[in-house]
Amino acid sequence: MAGKYFGTDGVRGLVGVAPITPDFVMRLGYAAGKVLTKSWASSAKPVVLIGKDTRISGYMLEAALEAGFAAAGVDVMLAGPVPTPAVAYLTRALRLSAGVVISASHNPYHDNGIKFFSASGNKLPDAVEAEIEAELDVPMSCVSSEKLGKAKRLDDAQGRYIEFCKSTFPNALDLRGMTIVLDCAHGAAYNVAPHVFHELGAEVINIGNQPNGLNINQGFGATAPEALATAVRANHADVGIALDGDADRLVMVDAQGRIYNGDELLYVMVKDRLSTGPVQGAVGTLMTNMALEVAFKKMGVAFARAKVGDRYVLETMQERGWLLGGEGSGHLLCLDKHTTGDGIVSALQVLSALKRAGQSLAQMTADINMYPQVLINVKIPAGFDWKSNPGMQAEKDAVERALGDSGRVLIRPSGTEPLIRVMVEAVQAETAQAMARRIADKVVL
Repeated sequence: MAGKYFGTDGVRGLVGVAPITPDFVMRLGYAAGKVLTKSWASSAKPVVLIGKDTRISGYMLEAALEAGFAAAGVDVMLAGPVPTPAVAYLTRALRLSAGVVISASHNPYHDNGIKFFSASGNKLPDAVEAEIEAELDVPMSCVSSEKLGKAKRLDDAQGRYIEFCKSTFPNALDLRGMTIVLDCAHGAAYNVAPHVFHELGAEVINIGNQPNGLNINQGFGATAPEALATAVRANHADVGIALDGDADRLVMVDAQGRIYNGDELLYVMVKDRLSTGPVQGAVGTLMTNMALEVAFKKMGVAFARAKVGDRYVLETMQERGWLLGGEGSGHLLCLDKHTTGDGIVSALQVLSALKRAGQSLAQMTADINMYPQVLINVKIPAGFDWKSNPGMQAEKDAVERALGDSGRVLIRPSGTEPLIRVMVEAVQAETAQAMARRIADKVVL
């Protein structure tokens, strides 16, 4: 849903600029509290868990949310800095009414956002988000004093989540003998992820684990994995793990410093699951590398593409009853382990695959050759409809005929800029580049 305030991943923006201001966030907490109060079936007062990443603005927004919920008569539990998937887990495990995360994920520190989880640990349905937006249009008031919500700290939120993550790793395996470089992007997992991998037996070398409120995702993490690759080579480590600011994305690095994106890691997980039983299918996105589609077909695993965004991947997985899915950006979902994308849990699934097979990342992916992808951004005026552009459409059709089963074309508008993105995959990089340029050059404004 793209609402007035809610995007595909909650409410997000520049801190201090609407809607990421203290007054709006307080009203958002109040509106969400009113909706929860109406829909909460229990006779007990609703209780909401609030977690955050390490941005300096988290303190301000946490206080604003707490005030809004209290004014609506909702009790609040404060988890402090924890990964986004930790909030999803704790909300479900503690039987709470909802969970709220203050984070802008992989964005720089000056951005922030608010996203919600339902009592079941899933992102809120569109209908509930629409109710909250409607409530935001109603003037804010306050329940009577005896009905006001209270707030308290959740004892050992990090410790509870650490134990949950460890429980997703096979009991028969451990990480002893493995040296891991771990990059937490100076983000929410800085005091969680190191304990998970260490307690499972690995020697852990930490980078990107000194947050100061201003350095989240800056030169470290899943969106900047070069620092991890350098550290893996320098420390002669077996593998590197990079999370993003709220720890729901994963990128990995092998001993030679080669970077593996979400597509390749999804392949490793599917391949491992096939070694222990059947896999009904896997879900990717419109941007997922065609090599996966080809490889899964050979393996007898069904494959489906969702719109770009982990929300849509999850929806498609739930519709089909499949357990595995993900995006090249590193959002990976294992629905038999967690209700949402989780970088730590996904890393543990990849590591268990390597341990079970007795192979490295390079060996596990040696039988899949990723197709070169070329992406060209073409500036367009507002309201431009490429589908009504006969020259571009004709060239797209011609390119698709030329590529046949050995390539793919995807044209989609940017959601944030006046651009259309022309992406071509082909077996040879030169072919992909030439074909993408052919289509882009046919844009007639």
